[in-house]
Amino acid sequence: TMIQGVLFDMDGLMFDTERLWDTFWEPACEALGVPMPADRAAFYASGRGLAGQYLLEHIREYFPMIDPQKMLDKVWQVGDARFAQGVPCKPGLKELLATLEEKGIPRIVASSSPRNMIEQNLQTTGTARYFHDVVCGADVQRSKPAPDIYLLGAKLLGLSPAECAGVEDSVNGVKAIRAAGMLCVMVPDVVPYGPELSPYVDVCLDSLHELEQAIFGKE
Repeated sequence: TMIQGVLFDMDGLMFDTERLWDTFWEPACEALGVPMPADRAAFYASGRGLAGQYLLEHIREYFPMIDPQKMLDKVWQVGDARFAQGVPCKPGLKELLATLEEKGIPRIVASSSPRNMIEQNLQTTGTARYFHDVVCGADVQRSKPAPDIYLLGAKLLGLSPAECAGVEDSVNGVKAIRAAGMLCVMVPDVVPYGPELSPYVDVCLDSLHELEQAIFGKE
């Protein structure tokens, strides 16, 4: 099947925000008077790409002393303030979006982040105009690795999942794309590609620069 639409994850794929997220927890903890987890590395690593119920369970495990939603609201507040200053685009993003626009291939953001955060990042980076729509975590019942966000994205484009490519950097993300039945493209960010991901990933790329060639080949 010819690919007729591309769905993009946001954090760590379009924007270099994955590492930024790690820096929001400490100020949030300070504001709430809660200690940081003893094993920070484990806390960060096991929280990558989590959203919705999964993220709240993760917070509950490491911060049993506080309501997880209260903790998350504070982290989002810290994040909003930081993201308002602008976020760095990943290499090749703008060129890729412009090329897909020329080709007439519609694009959607499929991110677990809150909608206001997604829209703010699209505005500050000047990429909002390249996207036909945004699907966020609150739009669906189940977060990644469930396929819901990607299935809704395909529906909004009026395409079947098989006609779409999903692009992700996280383990939960590639699992979601595979479960949705789309072509799965991984551009690793914080988490490297390894054999354990091969059942989920069709194409693994070093950067977004390679994506057009990988999906559409030479004209």
